Parts: sequence; structure tokens; C-alpha cells
Amino acid sequence: MRFARWRTASDASVHEGLLVEGRLVDLPEGVGIQDLLEAGLPRALEIGAEAERASSGDEPSMDAVTLLPPLRPVAIRDFVTFEEHVEGMTATPDGATHVPDEWYEFPTFYFTNPHSVIATGDEVIFPQASSRYDFELEVAAVIGAVPGRGGEHLAPADAAEHIFGYTIMNDWSARDVQSREMAVRLGPSKGKDFATTLGPVLVTADELTEWHDGDGFLQLELEVLVNGVTIGTDLLGNMGWPFADLVAYASRDTRVVPGDVLGSGTSGRGCLAEFWGRAAEPVPRPLQSGDEVVMRVEGIGEIRNVVGEPRPTPPIAPARPRSRARTRSELAPPPLSHPHNT
Repeated sequence: MRFARWRTASDASVHEGLLVEGRLVDLPEGVGIQDLLEAGLPRALEIGAEAERASSGDEPSMDAVTLLPPLRPVAIRDFVTFEEHVEGMTATPDGATHVPDEWYEFPTFYFTNPHSVIATGDEVIFPQASSRYDFELEVAAVIGAVPGRGGEHLAPADAAEHIFGYTIMNDWSARDVQSREMAVRLGPSKGKDFATTLGPVLVTADELTEWHDGDGFLQLELEVLVNGVTIGTDLLGNMGWPFADLVAYASRDTRVVPGDVLGSGTSGRGCLAEFWGRAAEPVPRPLQSGDEVVMRVEGIGEIRNVVGEPRPTPPIAPARPRSRARTRSELAPPPLSHPHNT
């Protein structure tokens, strides 16, 4: 099944439901996507089937509504699982690349901002401090409940059952802001947290079973275009780990919960910065206001966004020089003032 969230032109309220032969069918009253995630996939499919049977046949099409992100994530972990992407990002002017040994040990991730998720069709606003606008072509797994089991400290063999479904993910990136942040060995934060596109729908895991290979990798074809020109293509199966391993690692010494989103990380040649690394110059050029970015993933659909104009941002002063006194008594005494003396 394909679950979605949307608004209609005549109704400002949020609708949550499923896509049936091009029509958007509402879920039963009082039931939303998060409820389905917490119920688990088998029950969610039953509820969806009930909604489909009760549909009238005159529901709106996707083209007639404003799509919203297909869920409101509880948390977003974004991994870096494509070796080719790491090679491009570490390329030096002489063409050498270096994938750290640590990359091969575990599927590393960072947390990004669930409050800045946008939908296909939304305008993307980059930080005013940036001029190196970029995108990242990814697929994300969405966690659902497994009745009778928690999401704590999972083994890979058990983790796959916690994947409710998949959606396309664009991890928009302000590369110059990101580089400044990571120079202090922290981040990325403001170079990433301003916008993440999820959509167009949430495709349940059972819909993609035929694309799994014998090792559990999803062999889906990926493509990203800028202004109608293909920039890069890849296979999702080129990840270094299947999604079940990502879920298991995310749950290690903690837990995953319904509504968690786990991004695959950028596919090979799925962003501009990879090309910049290999060419030792910003070619193709960074995104600019007015550019349209389209991402297509086999079996899921496509998302498209246009880059907008940055908004004015109030300045924040640089760090102020301060003493390194350990106690107040070590501070220089303030100058005496006698406001009543004449």
C-alpha cells in the first residue's frame, strides 16, 4: 500500500490516507499515519483495506491536492552507506580518494531535524550564509511497531520486521556552512537542518519485496535531475549495508520507535559535492534560486522541489575574547563607580 498526507484546495485540514488507483482515500475518522505505524504493518494493511472498501470512487487525485510529507517523523537518522559517495567527498585535486577504515566497520549516521521536513512541491529555502547549495538523493526506511516486541538492541535478523515502509529522501545541504561546522569536529548541523524532503508517499515494505536480492539489498534504480537534466543515477543495492543492518545499528544500546526515519545516505553521484570533489572545482555549478530538483526512485515515485530565495537572517556576533579565570575571585575587579559623587 501507499500511504499519504494531503490538503485539498477547499479544505485546510490535513487528510491522511492511502493512494488507490490514483485516488486519495481517507483513513477512518480518528486514524492517522502515526497510528498505523504504532499498530504495525499487518494491522495497518487491514485498516487500509477497510478504507479502500469503504471508498466512494470519487476521491481526489494526487494532482488535485497539495501533498504533505507522508509522516511526521519522531526522529531522523541519516547514514552514509555508499562507498562511491564517500570517495567523491574525499577526493583531492590529484584525483586520489580516501575512504576511512572506520567507514567499513559500522554504518555511521548523524541525527537531523524532524521539524524541518518538507514535501514534494514545497519551496526550499537555503541559509542566507550559504552559496554552495546542494541536494542528496536518498531512500529512507520508516520504522513501525512489531506487536509483542520492542525496538531495543535488535539483531539484523530481527530488525527487518521493524521496517514499515520506504519513502524518498532529499537531504538538502549547504556545503560551505557544513564545512565550517565540521572544521570544529562537530556537525553537520545548520548546514543540513533547514530542509529535508520526504515523499511523495510511504510505500509499505511488502510492496517492494520483489526488488530484494538474496542478501537483503533493495535493487531499486535511482535518478536525480536538475532543470530536466540527469545529474546522477545509481542502484540502491550499492549501499554498504542493507536497511536491516541500519535498523539494528540504530537500535544498539537504545531503541528505534514507530515514526523513526533512517536515511540511506547519499547514493553514488547523488549530489553535486561528489562532482566538485572529483573535478576539484564547483562543476556542475551549485544550485541557484529557481532551480528545480527532481528525484525518482523505482517502485516509490518522484519528488520535486524548487529552490527559493534565502530569507534575511539576524546576525550573531563571533565569539567574544574572555578570560580563562577558574573562579570569580580571579577576575579583575570592576572599576569603581560613585554615581552620587560630584
